[in-house]
Amino acid sequence: MNRRRWISLLMLLGIAPAAGATAAAAAPKRGQIVHHVFFWLKNPASKADADKLIAGLRTLRGVPQIRELRIGVPAPTEQRSVVDSSYQVSELMIFDTVEDQRRYQEHPIHLAFVAACEPLWDRVVVYDSVDV
Repeated sequence: MNRRRWISLLMLLGIAPAAGATAAAAAPKRGQIVHHVFFWLKNPASKADADKLIAGLRTLRGVPQIRELRIGVPAPTEQRSVVDSSYQVSELMIFDTVEDQRRYQEHPIHLAFVAACEPLWDRVVVYDSVDV
């Protein structure tokens, strides 16, 4: 089925793509850095501590090198042996380059976040990857 017929079918079904949207526009850029961080709190049952960490993470939106920032908590998905939902809070950031990620690490907003929130966490795990 060609592109025009595919779009016509989607429109008939009421699932038309956004104006001007293409699959390429939604695809990540090659070479972008994905920085995913998981936090385990010293007091895992403390909603106040989780809320303080989340508020601190939201301040990071002021760092200009961050292209995207998502903050989350474990989802209520099916528990399987490959799913680790033992953390309390996570954040996922996208940077255009390794240099942008390095500049973020040294940014005053990031340093202030660490100073304010580090006493809350017991463990942090970071996964950095590059889009291919």
